[in-house]
Amino acid sequence: MEIKKRCISLYVENRIGVLAKISGLLSGKSYNLDTLTVGETEDPTVSRMTIGMTMDDVTFEQVIKQLNRCVVVIKVIDFTEVPIHKKELLYIKVSSCSEKDKAEVFRLAKVFSLDIIDYDRNHIIVQCVKTEDANNDMIALFNKTFINRVEVVRGGSVAIEAVSTQER
Repeated sequence: MEIKKRCISLYVENRIGVLAKISGLLSGKSYNLDTLTVGETEDPTVSRMTIGMTMDDVTFEQVIKQLNRCVVVIKVIDFTEVPIHKKELLYIKVSSCSEKDKAEVFRLAKVFSLDIIDYDRNHIIVQCVKTEDANNDMIALFNKTFINRVEVVRGGSVAIEAVSTQER
């Protein structure tokens, strides 16, 4: 059985306990989630979850069936084989910065289209909104450049189906 990365989107009721119910349903069956992001939609009574997971086809089918049976789930969309736009938020903080270090961070920010969102005399924080792979590359680059001085915070991916026929 081939294990591969999956991405699904759920429309769920925007009520207290729904996130816990969905994550509990999945963790109770020992399914591991790579990412889970949730936010309110254009309709304040509905939230949208984007879930990333790595699993085989049979297990994935079971997950989809269980989610479709869940009362609070309005709709399940499988993005695994669909052209989508998918990004995640990443913050990188570099500590103990010299002026040379800060200049290097500003250079990297310019080259890689990152945003400097905060800094002081000794620290600088960069925001990166890219794909998971691109963010992994950024983390590796910053770790290599600023050894033992990097703090990373990342959010799960959000995704939406592409409107053009080209995959993003």
